[in-house]
Amino acid sequence: MLGSAGPPAAKLAAIQCGSRCFSAAAGGKIKVANKVVEMDGDEMTRILWAWIKDKLIFPYVDLPIAYYDLGIEERDRTNDKVTIECAEAIQEHNVGIKCATITPDQARVEEFKLKEMWKSPNGTIRNMLDGTVFRAPIIISNVPRLVPGWKKPIIIGRHAHADQYKNKSLVIEEPGTFEICFTPKGSTERKCRTVFDFNGRGVALGMYNTEKSIRGFAYACFQYALAQGMPLYMSTKNTILKKYDGMFKDVFNEIYEKEFKQQFEKAGLWYEHRLIDDMVAQALKSEGGFVWACKNYDGDVQSDIVAQGYGSLGLMTSVLVCPDGKTVVAEAAHGTVTRHYRAHQ
Repeated sequence: MLGSAGPPAAKLAAIQCGSRCFSAAAGGKIKVANKVVEMDGDEMTRILWAWIKDKLIFPYVDLPIAYYDLGIEERDRTNDKVTIECAEAIQEHNVGIKCATITPDQARVEEFKLKEMWKSPNGTIRNMLDGTVFRAPIIISNVPRLVPGWKKPIIIGRHAHADQYKNKSLVIEEPGTFEICFTPKGSTERKCRTVFDFNGRGVALGMYNTEKSIRGFAYACFQYALAQGMPLYMSTKNTILKKYDGMFKDVFNEIYEKEFKQQFEKAGLWYEHRLIDDMVAQALKSEGGFVWACKNYDGDVQSDIVAQGYGSLGLMTSVLVCPDGKTVVAEAAHGTVTRHYRAHQ
């Protein structure tokens, strides 16, 4: 009944998106020259993504697609090889569009009867492509903000490489010594550090990052902040992780002083390193208007807090920008909306 009272759906879509879409609605589709990699997902987001494609994209856009199903069942069937293959396809075609996917925990392993607890496909793809995930809120005037003081956007720059997302962990079942060791290439001399002497059951974790990736992260953040006309803050816990987080702090400071300080000052901008706990407090009482560079896990957590603070996890863009300057992946900044999917079922 609503449709009969107004213009046809195709014409209405054309009116809403402008003259370029109008030509598509009138019969000719918008031609896209290069192939894009589509990564399908799980649960309610998979269903909604299909609706969006069928109603808003395919009727108006002639889009060559390299399709990969990253649904949990297909990842399990292929022993997660499909995730590797789609990352390689993104490297070839330079553009990827990803739906939200399930990262299984033990409950999901049992629910889907999985062969093993597969790793996050986002983590696998990001580690293969390297780069930085920039997450920016979509600010809508009539969507109330949970943090009313945020008048300007806060953009999270998340280092999308390694740390906890490429960890190795183990459950300790008996008393013993936990060490971390490094063996230089071409040498048998190991450098080891004792982490802890266990007296009983516990857990242990090892993780890493590389200076090359941290430098790429720093360049991406400085360049992005300049392009956005916003100051840049970098947060770590270098007072505790003196060597690990210390490298992040030192690399950012070095690159800023040597290559970006004059450009920032000329634009009336600045760069500052802050401890993560201090930065969280400062962000909450600020009015926004800055780029916040975060390590991988910090960016994962803080981007959700920022998105919800502006009104909704769904109102946030998330784009992986790669070091080659031409490869990007647009992804969902939210999960698979499981509760809605249960209702849908």
